[in-house]
Amino acid sequence: MCSLSFFSLFFSSTLIFILGLYYLIIDYSVFIEWELFDLNGSMVVMTLILDWMSLIFMSFVMYISSLVIYYSEDYMSGEKNMNRFIMIVLMFILSMGFLIISPNLISILLGWDGLGLVSYCLVIYYQNVKSYSAGMLTALSNRIGDVSILISIAWMLNFGGWNYIYYYDFISNSFEMKLITMLIILAAMTKSAQIPFSSWLPAAMAAPTPVSALVHSSTLVTAGVYLLIRFSPMLEIYNCGWFLLLIGCMTMFMAGLGANFEFDLKKIIALSTLSQLGLMMSILSMGYPKLAFFHLLAHALFKALLFMCAGSMIHNLKDCQDIRFMGSIVNFMPLTSVCFNVSSLSLCGMPFLAGFYSKDLILEMVCLSWINCLIFFLFFISTGLTASYSFRLFYYSMIGDNNFYSSFSFDDSGYYISFGMLSLLFVAVFGGSFLSWLIFPIPYFVVLPYYLKYLTIFVVLLGSYIGYLVSNLDSSQGLYSLSMFSFFSFSGSMWFMPFISTKLVSYLPLKMGYYSSISLDYGWGELFGGQGLYNLFTFFINYIQCWFDYNFKIYLLTFIFWMFVLVLMFFM
Repeated sequence: MCSLSFFSLFFSSTLIFILGLYYLIIDYSVFIEWELFDLNGSMVVMTLILDWMSLIFMSFVMYISSLVIYYSEDYMSGEKNMNRFIMIVLMFILSMGFLIISPNLISILLGWDGLGLVSYCLVIYYQNVKSYSAGMLTALSNRIGDVSILISIAWMLNFGGWNYIYYYDFISNSFEMKLITMLIILAAMTKSAQIPFSSWLPAAMAAPTPVSALVHSSTLVTAGVYLLIRFSPMLEIYNCGWFLLLIGCMTMFMAGLGANFEFDLKKIIALSTLSQLGLMMSILSMGYPKLAFFHLLAHALFKALLFMCAGSMIHNLKDCQDIRFMGSIVNFMPLTSVCFNVSSLSLCGMPFLAGFYSKDLILEMVCLSWINCLIFFLFFISTGLTASYSFRLFYYSMIGDNNFYSSFSFDDSGYYISFGMLSLLFVAVFGGSFLSWLIFPIPYFVVLPYYLKYLTIFVVLLGSYIGYLVSNLDSSQGLYSLSMFSFFSFSGSMWFMPFISTKLVSYLPLKMGYYSSISLDYGWGELFGGQGLYNLFTFFINYIQCWFDYNFKIYLLTFIFWMFVLVLMFFM
């Protein structure tokens, strides 16, 4: 099943990528529509749009999925029901495919809800209480976005169709379209885990690591960004960008700060995904959808590789995810360490790796745009924080002595895992430059003062040094002491967002339920309701029974009376 899925997805990815390149070169789009039925004058149709954007994104999803499935052959080798796992992952890929090639809100909902449902199944795959709680948080957070898309579908019934690409131009000032745009922004914020819906993204790390590699690179979390890229003309028309810009920058800063205080390897990488999603959202809201799409694709390549390397390390360390137990992994697993460091440097935006081409261009466009000082500093401080937690991760995992069992040894012996990482290493190095030549055939020439031009690389180097200081025990003793406990707990817990999303939200309904239960079920309601009626009926039955038992004459007279009545009825 693994090999068949790998070859079919890899072959489909290659074909679709070649077709996408052809459509990009000749600037061609195909719009296919099947009418299913007619409802009150509105046609319910299955619609597909095949343009360069949807085809290239689809090919990236299939390429990463094929390698993830191949990688799973080794990583999930202890799984008894492997075919079930592969089928769930394939359903996930199919749902993402529906979302990518749909310009119609109804067919988008099919993929959108499919992603939410299958992600729940994958998060609770390891059946324990922690996974169940994470799955419920993921599913319920995403239901908010599903509801907003359903309301949009109901509202668009007035327009006679649900193909939103028709309404870019001629409904530019209508209240209905503005409301629909707001609802789509809300849906995208929930799926891409922007503030205040961020807490489900690190919680979803309860899923198996191959699933995390797929989810955090090119599927679930990028669905919201992709939907807003399709709706980007609406953002410009209704001037909704300022709100999304602030939310994206705050998410980016919050995730970068939180990752510097986290010790779970997968959660650090999940928070880095959240940071990059904030970057995509914020640059999209500034009016650069192509740039956001470029970073979306480049991020998919190196983030999938980063998760695969993390999975290889966890697999070899007997499922240990705490970075404090790691150390000198470079001596035992040189191939994994090379891939891990290349993808980390690409995430930081080191020159000539995949992440550099998109990230550097984004930050230069930020320097060139009309934005205030707060947004400017949030962008660059978040970039520094990305370098900081990446270097901290490198320091804990690669440098120093191994803190695991002294007699324990491990290596890069897994063929499937190594093949998956090497296949992604190539694109993580060369994919950024290749994509920049494709998407921007005429290169951007951004003219800036030399201190702004060098600001990006300076911030990355400064962030790396701060990451070293945070990791180094001598420098960080004050930071991890009780005097800094409030700051540490606030920053390390994503500004208390997991607490707000779970206990704070559920506290009031559960408390009201408790009081209503006490006052009704266990109080007067019990006395006058079920128990009261039961006692009343029991009393009457016992009284009548006693009456008949102790008065046999009355019983016989009653019997004769009813016999007399029956005889009269018979003769009449």
